[in-house]
Amino acid sequence: MSSNEESMEDSNGHSFGKVKQRFKDRSQVTHLMGVLGFGAFCFILGARPKDIRYVYCLFYVIFVPLRWIYYRYKKWHYYLLDFCYYANTIFLVTLLFFPTKEKLFMVCFSFAEGPLAWALIVWRCSLVFSSVDKIVSVFIHLLPGLVFFTIRWWDPEFFGAMHPEGTPERASWPYVESQSYLWTWLFWVPLAAYFLWQVLYYLIVDVLRRQRFLRDPEVMTSYRELSKKAKKANNVWWRVSGLLGDQNRLLMYILLQAVFTVATTALTVPIFLSYKLHVVFQIFKVSASIWNGGNFMLDVMPRQVILKEEKKKSKMSTVPDQSDEISLHESATETNNTSETVHSE
Repeated sequence: MSSNEESMEDSNGHSFGKVKQRFKDRSQVTHLMGVLGFGAFCFILGARPKDIRYVYCLFYVIFVPLRWIYYRYKKWHYYLLDFCYYANTIFLVTLLFFPTKEKLFMVCFSFAEGPLAWALIVWRCSLVFSSVDKIVSVFIHLLPGLVFFTIRWWDPEFFGAMHPEGTPERASWPYVESQSYLWTWLFWVPLAAYFLWQVLYYLIVDVLRRQRFLRDPEVMTSYRELSKKAKKANNVWWRVSGLLGDQNRLLMYILLQAVFTVATTALTVPIFLSYKLHVVFQIFKVSASIWNGGNFMLDVMPRQVILKEEKKKSKMSTVPDQSDEISLHESATETNNTSETVHSE
């Protein structure tokens, strides 16, 4: 090996070490801030549960715009058209401008403890404190349920002010005239709002911006990511989505998501009526996100490191092969030149 090659290897190794150290330092800082932030949130939840809604609003107005900027750079910004962001925007507007509208509160409760909460579990959102992106993903799905839990059970002054127009204020809440009233505002109206989102999403992503996606396959949406992973794994979701043929996979995805939304929305009715069931559900959600985070750190991350090392080794192994081919080609050329010289003489 020549001195130039040695110096190049040293410089590459030195630069790689610098990059690795910067990445490690950044991850440690993110982990520290994530743990401290989560601890502060838990403290506020126990000490001042009435302020949790303001923590949530602050989180939304800071991190969602930052996520849009980051996702725009990564070509992931169409993720922000997903239902979870649509619902979170409704939550923010409700808490800031219509906090005492009982019916609107029930719709928000249904969204938060229905599709959003179960998406946290089904899509395996992971609470990994060293990743800002994963922390934000978990909180987008977890915080709304905790906010409406505190309002539903721990804030009598807040929900005591909610009452139908034309009726006096009351100490008891919710004001449920009948089961039909409960199902209307916890099930049917939320489903109508969901289907409105689905229509708007389809028009924007699959009609108005269709050519954009055809031109650039790197632009990602939820459907693109899920179908890509399902196809690679050839799992049950890929087979189910293909029941109507490959050309109708998008339609099957919409239908499956609709079934998921209907089922999880229906489950919010018993949760709304039972404090014990609601507490158990909160524990279940937090435990699932922590469990998924541990699985990511102990299983997924090591496999990613191994794959990177294997790719690195494969790249390094191709370098000697190429150099051998070059040397053989040069020696063959020299031999031919020598033979031609002898022949001419």
